[in-house]
Amino acid sequence: MIGIIGAMSIEVQLLIDRMTDVKEIKKARMVFYSGKLEGKDVAVVKCGVGKVNAAVCTQVLIDEFDTKAVINTGVAGGLLPELEAGDVVVSSELIEHDMDVTALGYRLGQIPDMDESVFKADKGLIDLAVKSSKEVLKDKKVLVGPIVSGDQFINSSEKVNFLKRAFNGYAVEMEGAAIAHCAYLNAVPFVIIRGISDKADEESNISFEEFTDMAAHNSSEIVCRMLRYWE
Repeated sequence: MIGIIGAMSIEVQLLIDRMTDVKEIKKARMVFYSGKLEGKDVAVVKCGVGKVNAAVCTQVLIDEFDTKAVINTGVAGGLLPELEAGDVVVSSELIEHDMDVTALGYRLGQIPDMDESVFKADKGLIDLAVKSSKEVLKDKKVLVGPIVSGDQFINSSEKVNFLKRAFNGYAVEMEGAAIAHCAYLNAVPFVIIRGISDKADEESNISFEEFTDMAAHNSSEIVCRMLRYWE
């Protein structure tokens, strides 16, 4: 079973509309849809906002559906000046930027008592996501790099510069690192795919609203393209 976690209701619905043999399961106040998509066994769910929702969602996917791989799509703020709305960042690795135990001698982002705090995406899934994204978004940039996550909507140029310096981040959002963390603990391969909605600066609240509908359609097409190539 392939677990697909979407960020937006419209994005999840677009996938469900293309599924066959759909079954609905409610767990942890989330609705999971299992069935066939592009001939593959999948479970599709909208996880909700923030790291706790994302982690709980991922664990349910793994436990209830015997998930062997996780794909997470959604939107993010771009941290690199060359990224524009509609471009895509595919995760090389994920870091929780708001994990801060520096007062006890840990580095920023380091999780105490964990052997890993930088969660690396699966190489095969990265390649599949890049190939599919480039085919769907022919005139947009597709970059592979670190994505940072925290329970904050970033709309500050100062914060953008900080996240670039501290983590070499390409994009910032609110769920990916939690999904990656959970997948890592369960030894399940994953990839996070983010459509850039804004530059995470003072105009980001306006850009985000304008972009989400297009992003949802693009994300659903990328996922379906990945499944067609899935072996």
